[in-house]
Amino acid sequence: MFSTELLLREFVTHDVQRYILAKPEGYAFTPGQALEMAIDEPEWRTQARPFTLTNRVDDRVLELMIKSYGSHDGVTQHLAEAKPGTKLLVSEPFDSFKYEGPGWFIAAGAGITPFLAIIRDLADRGELDRQKLIYSNKTGDDIIQQRELKAAFGENAHFVCTRESSPQCTHFGHVDEAFLHEHIRDMNEEFYVCGPPAFTQQVKKTLRGMGGNTRSMEFG
Repeated sequence: MFSTELLLREFVTHDVQRYILAKPEGYAFTPGQALEMAIDEPEWRTQARPFTLTNRVDDRVLELMIKSYGSHDGVTQHLAEAKPGTKLLVSEPFDSFKYEGPGWFIAAGAGITPFLAIIRDLADRGELDRQKLIYSNKTGDDIIQQRELKAAFGENAHFVCTRESSPQCTHFGHVDEAFLHEHIRDMNEEFYVCGPPAFTQQVKKTLRGMGGNTRSMEFG
């Protein structure tokens, strides 16, 4: 494990925060990789949890975006109250998502976070023209990094709200079979799916029924 510390913690939505960590010397990762992180305190050192890195690989810091669950008195809740200077332990990076070519990024809630480093890398290389995004949330206020995603994908960004109609959302409803049939034409593209288990499993099942090949990760 590498020793590091929290430099900054700030809200990006009402229940998701950005954590900026000092980057250990020699630490390197590829877009889509994750790490395990623990709070470097006696009662927390053995309770490491996996989180996806969201920053660019050449940034001088590490960035994570983590959803807090108020009912859970655990690692994420403790992190949600951590002060700058808090000592942390991070593991070597490991594969979470691997980019395999142009296609669709389909996410729900905090499931967008494993894609952010990949999307930023593609944007920096000018390779976002052929990429599309479907991003589902309960309300417009739950959308993580919407301004950045809009700038990255333009008209190829589809923001879906399931609980209320909102000016921040381009669609009201669910990412169900009818929605996917309406928007996806080429089943030979790549499909990257991430979100809560029920969302991920249903989208994968539908896409496979349509003849698509999915790469997915469940995100609690």
